[in-house]
Amino acid sequence: MKSRWVVKAGSNLVCSGGSLLLRAWMRELAVLRKQHGVEVVWVTSGAIASAVDRTGFGKRDRSLREKQALSAIGQPMIMDLYNIALQASGLLGAQILLTYSDLADAERRDNFRNTVEQLLSWKVTPILNENDAVATEEIKFGDNDSLSARVAKVVKADRLVILTDVDGLYERDPKQDPKAKLISNLPKIAPSLLKELASSEARRKKGGRGTGGIYSKVRAAGEASRHGIDTWLIRGDRPSVLLDVARGKAIGTHVGKAK
Repeated sequence: MKSRWVVKAGSNLVCSGGSLLLRAWMRELAVLRKQHGVEVVWVTSGAIASAVDRTGFGKRDRSLREKQALSAIGQPMIMDLYNIALQASGLLGAQILLTYSDLADAERRDNFRNTVEQLLSWKVTPILNENDAVATEEIKFGDNDSLSARVAKVVKADRLVILTDVDGLYERDPKQDPKAKLISNLPKIAPSLLKELASSEARRKKGGRGTGGIYSKVRAAGEASRHGIDTWLIRGDRPSVLLDVARGKAIGTHVGKAK
């Protein structure tokens, strides 16, 4: 029986892992399709971060115009990495860039869905990113965690897998408390949890490549779960991470009814 996943990869993983990690992921996609009947819609971050790495334009306080220009520089770099990784596994990819308006408008949302359906029927992997080169602060998704949850709803995905640089959601911040335990399953996301994570995120000094922390990922998981989509928050650079999810291995944090 066919299954459909949306997988989201964050900037830190994409940029730090580079071509080797992307090749590993795409090899897993080939196995998911052949052995598990899973078709994947991929959401990636990393365009601006890749451009910063290449250009050295590293200042944090950037104007909107600078962010848009950096996105235009970095997006082809990201797609080059994905295309090479896909081709190494005998797969073909397609780029789709979205703005908030594309999913907010009914006609454009239908057009997007139709394109994804056609690509998947051709066994082509859609690679999605927010179109930051034209998006403004007022019409942005905010981060690609939110984008992935909305895409999962639109394409009627069974699962949302968010690949991040931490093992999942902990009871407490493991950097502050090394004995903090990983939460393996959350039946649902309580508003009190989101409030607590948002407060913690606000206190944390902003740094690194990504725009979303664990708060945005848990919020995205909550949005997906409201539409009956199970979500996994998992460390993305662990070996065979996607295959482990398909095999039902208990890794990361699962948001939804316990399996």
